[in-house]
Amino acid sequence: MLFSDTVIDMVQSGKKSWVNTFVTNEQIADAMNTFIDTQTDYTKKTLQATTEASTKLTQETVKAFTNLTKFDYSKFGEGIMKAYTATQAKK
Repeated sequence: MLFSDTVIDMVQSGKKSWVNTFVTNEQIADAMNTFIDTQTDYTKKTLQATTEASTKLTQETVKAFTNLTKFDYSKFGEGIMKAYTATQAKK
């Protein structure tokens, strides 16, 4: 996350430098810099939300897989065989 924020800041600083160098009208430059700051904030929040969602998804997937591997298939098979045997005995 820290690395991503650094990259975002680097790109956005480059944009601001370009605006400060090539845009001579101060009001337009201020508006563009405000827009760049808003982009920066939005991008960081989006990245954070995506990271949190993917982390939670991974944790829940691991938990579900762990619970799946805890299932005792031999007991399940024994139960099925008992039910089958009981059904056949009634016939």
